[in-house]
Amino acid sequence: MTRMSRATRRRAALPRFTRRGAALLICGVLLFSITPWFDLRDLMLLAFIGILLPVVALGYVFVRTPSLAVRRTFEPAVVGAGGSARVLLAVQNRGRRALDSADWRDTAPNRLQTPPEAILPALGPWERLMPRGDDTAKLEYRLRVPYRGVFEIGPLKVTTTDPFGLASIVREVGTAHELVVTPTVTALDPALGTAAAVDGVLHGVQRRTHPNADEFIAREYRHGDPMRRVHWPATARRGELMVRDEEQRGDPEARLVVDTTLSGRAGRGAVRSEEDPRHAGFELAMEIAASVGTHLLERGFQVRVDRLADPVHQPLSEASPDGYRSPGGEHALLEDLARVENPLLDARHGASDDDPAAIPVSHDARMPGYAVLVDPDAAQVQLLVALRPALSPAVAFVVPGVSSRVVEALEDADWRIVPVRRAADLPEAWSIAGRTRQSAGGGSDAS
Repeated sequence: MTRMSRATRRRAALPRFTRRGAALLICGVLLFSITPWFDLRDLMLLAFIGILLPVVALGYVFVRTPSLAVRRTFEPAVVGAGGSARVLLAVQNRGRRALDSADWRDTAPNRLQTPPEAILPALGPWERLMPRGDDTAKLEYRLRVPYRGVFEIGPLKVTTTDPFGLASIVREVGTAHELVVTPTVTALDPALGTAAAVDGVLHGVQRRTHPNADEFIAREYRHGDPMRRVHWPATARRGELMVRDEEQRGDPEARLVVDTTLSGRAGRGAVRSEEDPRHAGFELAMEIAASVGTHLLERGFQVRVDRLADPVHQPLSEASPDGYRSPGGEHALLEDLARVENPLLDARHGASDDDPAAIPVSHDARMPGYAVLVDPDAAQVQLLVALRPALSPAVAFVVPGVSSRVVEALEDADWRIVPVRRAADLPEAWSIAGRTRQSAGGGSDAS
């Protein structure tokens, strides 16, 4: 629960006249101006009342500052793009006086729409010792979130007026809270191949019933082995003393590289806004990355997600430099993708920092690799070419707008190009990528 601070009070807007107060003030000024001309001195008192009363009301609302605290929660705490969240507000009066004749309105970024201003229920004095709930009002509304991102909801705006309704003032109460909106996840076909069959090259991966369990394998007894590790069933079968040996199993790995800079043919001096056609392409890329990454995690893979600008030293999130794994990795990946800033709306714009020749390449333990491209530049294409020997298969999902030169360069490097025009095409694109992997007859099957 956050209490309205002095800094917030200083940022409060200045008081203003209501329509009633402005009308009364105008009438008072008119009476004061015409009274001397028509010698109507009896109306002078009314003129002074019409002028002074709104001014006094203005000072009243400015000086009488309510002390309020606000608690804001979201249900659910994380919501997918295109969905809605229920916003729950608890407004508590922390002052000794009751508060009534007030209105409230929650604030949100321009791309989201909150309900119009509404009446705040009357709040009694703060009940510190024996609370009965009269000092608290519970409010709620539903907020639609059509876009991916992290949005600051709040602070709450409370409008108070004087008893005659002549002046009002709007004050911000509490602080803003983050609402995380994740990309939409499209279900992909799980029947295109096995989940962890990777030709025996992915770190000795084997099938197991529990994803992170150690499998006990019997071996011959060696001097110094503790007797508690004796494997009696194997001893009975072999006729010699056998002990349990722990073989640590590794998780199959996959790599996902996401274009987050859009530093290609449009140039760095281009106008960046939501009207740019690449804006829709970038959001589509986030959906592709979310769908592919979630699918791989559900199939038992440890997924490393890197930014195309620096695929060696710049993971998607500094909190997950080694990638994501189940259980729980799906939620972490989606939240990190929600926090990726759209470069069309962000002035910061990075370029590739890696030298393609400096990218370490391992031919002994190749892993499935997927790239999601929106508008890469030539240097980033060379990074993908340098990564190709370490990936098998290597599939690049390209959204509309990727130049033909980029496509040709990647195809020459043996990347499989799969175009995706809209989110509804993603299941078919995944099927194409799966058929490509099966027809290649080699590499890892991550579908």
